Amino acid sequence: MRSRKMKRWSMKRIILLTLVLFLVACDSATASPTVTPVDVAAIQTSVVQTVVAQATQTALALPTHTPEPSPLPTATVPPPPPETPTPEITLSPTPALCDDAIYVADVSVPDGTQMNPGQEFVKTWRVKNTGTCTWTRGYQIMWSYGDNRMSGQATALPRDVLPGEEVEISLVLKAPLQSGTYSGYWVLRNNNGYTFGQRLSVIITVP
Repeated sequence: MRSRKMKRWSMKRIILLTLVLFLVACDSATASPTVTPVDVAAIQTSVVQTVVAQATQTALALPTHTPEPSPLPTATVPPPPPETPTPEITLSPTPALCDDAIYVADVSVPDGTQMNPGQEFVKTWRVKNTGTCTWTRGYQIMWSYGDNRMSGQATALPRDVLPGEEVEISLVLKAPLQSGTYSGYWVLRNNNGYTFGQRLSVIITVP
């Protein structure tokens, strides 16, 4: 009886040992291979070296001279037209008249002189020939307007008067009989009958 138990125990031990060995064998067969640790820094260094080498090769393959950009065409601005000088406007002098005269002075009986009623007197003016024509003896002094009660008559010039010269021209007049102030104006007339120049005044008072 005892030997049977021992046999059974031996058999159990054998079976158990066989199972253990089987399990160990299976575990060895299915065990993962030993993982070798990876050096990340070494990989990064290698990648960087590769990129640098490729960049260097690319740079060597490119031309070393970079062509300068062509300058943009400059617009040609036409020069401004030359300024036309503004012509100076020269005012022509007023053409001189052939016959013209100006009053210079009273030689006798200045305006405002008092005369007695009916008194005869000689009025003399100094006049200048400011025209371009010569006054001849055919030129006269004649009454123009105003009071002619001083009995003056048209009178010829005493001589020829060249342009620019002065001459004294006289009239024989007579004061009115009535008291008052009397004024008359006289003018020169050429030999064609045209009057010209400034008017020459005669102004007297009779008490």
